[in-house]
Amino acid sequence: MDLKEKAKELRGETFKTICLGGGGHIPATLSIIDVLAVLYYGILNIDPENPGDPHRDRFILSKGHACVALYAVLADKGFFDKHHLCTFGKCGTILGGHPDMHKISGMEASTGALGHGFPFGVGIALSGKLDKEHYRVFTLLGDGECQEGSIWEAAMFASHHKLDNLTAIVDFNKQQAMDYLNKIVSLEPFAEKWRAFGWEVKEVDGHDVNQLLDTFNSCPFVEGKPNVIIAHTTKGKGVSFMENEPLWHYRMPNLEEMKIASKDLDLGDFWREFE
Repeated sequence: MDLKEKAKELRGETFKTICLGGGGHIPATLSIIDVLAVLYYGILNIDPENPGDPHRDRFILSKGHACVALYAVLADKGFFDKHHLCTFGKCGTILGGHPDMHKISGMEASTGALGHGFPFGVGIALSGKLDKEHYRVFTLLGDGECQEGSIWEAAMFASHHKLDNLTAIVDFNKQQAMDYLNKIVSLEPFAEKWRAFGWEVKEVDGHDVNQLLDTFNSCPFVEGKPNVIIAHTTKGKGVSFMENEPLWHYRMPNLEEMKIASKDLDLGDFWREFE
């Protein structure tokens, strides 16, 4: 499979889903698309026909506000019917602004309160070790989320228990909410912090699918140590006027902006839905 083309397809599907739903975190979803494409189409041992397989790999989206990207992936993989994407933002939908594991097949955790999904993943990784299972746990965090104390408590715990079946991926787009990360609470020296907590660290271009694939395939980086991949990304990736612009955190495009975004994402006349 051409992972770059799959990521492009998913980026467009995610954008359309949010816009038709009338609201959502567009830039935060666009920055993680390439990571999700590589994980779900090149790495994870999962089966939509048997989503509860006890031997499956687990993926947890700790930054739950970016859930529409994961919805697009799970629908494309066949975990639920794609028609549900058209219900996002509508009354009675199973697809909320944050994910609900009790409503969505393939969703491993209900997340959204930042700082909670990652510790949940640490617990699942520990359970795998105790049960002598060979599944792997991947959890995707936001960089702003890493200001939470619960992240570092869980990181310390994972290192102590030598959870090399656990991989954290940080969406390091260097923005949070309506400003740049370093203007709120700087994380630097970020990689050194993880190393100090006993993790093995690799930094990658979070939009380079080949680099991501090679990095995921090399996990665990060191036996007996949890892995963290710091993925340098662009918030709003793929939409020219959204990239690296904090004001787009939750803003929706107007008609003229929709025309530009439709061209950027190769969506044809999608913008006409909003005339």
